[in-house]
Amino acid sequence: MEGSSRAPTIISFFPLLLLLCWIEPCVGASATKTYIVRFARSEMPAEFVEHRHWYDASLQAVSDSAAVLYTYDTVTHGFSARLTPDEAEALGNRPGVVAVIPETRYQLHTTRTPEFLGLSSDAGLQPQSDSGTDVVVGVLDTGVWPEIRSYDDSGFGPVPETWKGGCDDSKNFKAAVACNKKLIGARFFSKGYEASMGPIDESKESKSPRDDDGHGTHTSTTAAGSFVPDASLFGFASGTARGMAARARIAVYKVCWAGGCFSSDILAAMDKAVEDGVNVLSLSLGGGQADYYRDGVAVGAFAAMEKGILVSCSAGNAGPGDATLSNVAPWITTVGAGTIDRDFPAFIALGNGKNYSGVSLYSGNLLPNEALPLIYAGNATNATNGNLCLSGTLIPEKVAGKIVLCDRGVSPRVQKGFVVKAAGGLGMVLSNTAINGEELVADAHILPAAAVGEKMGNAIRSYALSDPAPTATIVFAGTKVGVQPSPVVAAFSSRGPNAITPGILKPDLIAPGVNILAGWSGGVGPTGLASDSRRTEFNIISGTSMSCPHVSGLAALLKGAHPDWSPAAIKSALMTTAYDTYKGGDQLLDISTGKPATPFDVGAGHVDPVRALDPGLVYDLSVEDYLGFLCALGYTPLQVAAMSNRNFSCDSGKKHTISDFNYPSFSVPFQTAIFGGGASGVTTVKHTRTLTNVGTPGIYKATVSTSTNDVKVLVEPSELSFEQQGEKKTYTVTFSAPSQPSGSSSFGRLVWSDGRHTVSSPVAFTWT
Repeated sequence: MEGSSRAPTIISFFPLLLLLCWIEPCVGASATKTYIVRFARSEMPAEFVEHRHWYDASLQAVSDSAAVLYTYDTVTHGFSARLTPDEAEALGNRPGVVAVIPETRYQLHTTRTPEFLGLSSDAGLQPQSDSGTDVVVGVLDTGVWPEIRSYDDSGFGPVPETWKGGCDDSKNFKAAVACNKKLIGARFFSKGYEASMGPIDESKESKSPRDDDGHGTHTSTTAAGSFVPDASLFGFASGTARGMAARARIAVYKVCWAGGCFSSDILAAMDKAVEDGVNVLSLSLGGGQADYYRDGVAVGAFAAMEKGILVSCSAGNAGPGDATLSNVAPWITTVGAGTIDRDFPAFIALGNGKNYSGVSLYSGNLLPNEALPLIYAGNATNATNGNLCLSGTLIPEKVAGKIVLCDRGVSPRVQKGFVVKAAGGLGMVLSNTAINGEELVADAHILPAAAVGEKMGNAIRSYALSDPAPTATIVFAGTKVGVQPSPVVAAFSSRGPNAITPGILKPDLIAPGVNILAGWSGGVGPTGLASDSRRTEFNIISGTSMSCPHVSGLAALLKGAHPDWSPAAIKSALMTTAYDTYKGGDQLLDISTGKPATPFDVGAGHVDPVRALDPGLVYDLSVEDYLGFLCALGYTPLQVAAMSNRNFSCDSGKKHTISDFNYPSFSVPFQTAIFGGGASGVTTVKHTRTLTNVGTPGIYKATVSTSTNDVKVLVEPSELSFEQQGEKKTYTVTFSAPSQPSGSSSFGRLVWSDGRHTVSSPVAFTWT
């Protein structure tokens, strides 16, 4: 990290270690933690025959008791082990060690969509790409429930010859029965988790690939589940369920457990997945923000990209705040979440004659025909936070026989219903607060209940507090399709700008992530709560965890249709054909504000897979381009080695800039007046891009639109002529703007079109 002299790197990571101790108090200076130790393989001393012997000797030189948890051979080189800080620092001084990094804990980012995305049976994308059943989607998550119909292998041929993976056999997961020609891989990784959290309690969760949570089954079947007729959640969203790449194979890698997902396990799973031969990797998890060489997912994704594997990750559920993104490395496809045109309406009728609309997936016995007494939870408790309907806070004598209005927050939404029911309540209205605004997420409640937005919740609360005898009833209206406007950006979807590299616009795009129906675990009810004894083959849940596998599956479709395309080409096709307006021309909306969404919310826009099949032109990237990007960041040789598993020194005679990085979107920084920008206060920024023709010959012309007249844009040349596939053309685009207050931003779009294809890139302008 400190230069080519290979100075010890552990010192540079100790601020992070101290931060972790501040967030989670450390036991003491000698307490052990899991560290990931990365080596430069090419520097193995001559006395060692195998790298593993070198790793063992290095570990034994600093510790008498530490043992290797995992050895990494593919996505990175080295091992993970439990070490004291002193041992970690000593190991960082050993020859050939390029990085010693404390482990990170990641968290999960928790059948209408094929039609919504245009993937009908007669769509042009389907026959071409779904015939390629040799594409394998690898999913790192909570495991798999193999018995459900979404893993049916009827009609599948032999497992691809390129596949080198397998299924882990265990006492509750018999590989010979669980795996088939559809589900061709199922492994679990728990050494890092158990080293930090203690042995897995097998009475509560399976130490096997089996999914006791449901999240992993949902994501893998969203990406590539087989066709399943008559699918629904208790009658809601009924129809034929299918994944985006229904004819692709699935390989599951269980890395997430009850206490989280640990980077040592994630790296081991990515290592194995690349070795097994997956074509796409899908990770609906995240661990905050860190430099790329310290981020296990980013490191693993870099090596996967080098092997031709597209890596799709969820953007995170920390929206609508600014700069809340996870997984922002440019070799990762970062996916935000939007709604689809399906809803599950429920209506709250008040005794004053007012009616309010909400959503619900309740399917049990209905409320009595007559209105019931209504009470606000804040008036049915002695607790200061009783309005949140937390466990034990409601007074049964005040709640019994009534509909209770609860405020959202702190505890899971559906758990509040259990609290109301336990106190004798007959129904619940769940009101959003300012944090969630008007965003509605449907839940499979265990008593008659509906969720409403903040404004309606405020109106219902005002009535409940002011009327001497308030009453209400709830009417459930089933499933409604054709809801408009759609899509809109989900409030929870994490937003830009990119805090790690402001010069790279993130998220890359959005996909369906609200109220998504997909397969579910037979080991848990639809609410995920231990007290929910219901079981269902499908569930409806929301999150960027759901939008990520949509894009993973669509990437698999494109890989099947274009097996020679690189991960960057596939990503570019998905981005440059995404849309940011409705059919009438209005901008996509952000539900958290009710205003038009920006590229910081949607990236390039909402994915459109049919158009992505034939994008015309793509912005391609090679491994050398990504190494140049690391050079543009100012990475030292040790940092590049920690990131890319290679000895590589940036060419000091070459100017490396992020503005020349061939990304399908533009993030343009301008200077404020305090830093200058020329005599006139105008800042000029030039970007260079190269387009590759993957379509028919044609002449493409550039057009630019911006949300402000202050920014001047010049594209040179403004016309590109392509005569054959694979032909490349380079252009420059110059952006000029006067000074603005620091923190200002505006947006635009650069479009190349030949009259048939539209190759569109979002542009974000910021002043700092």
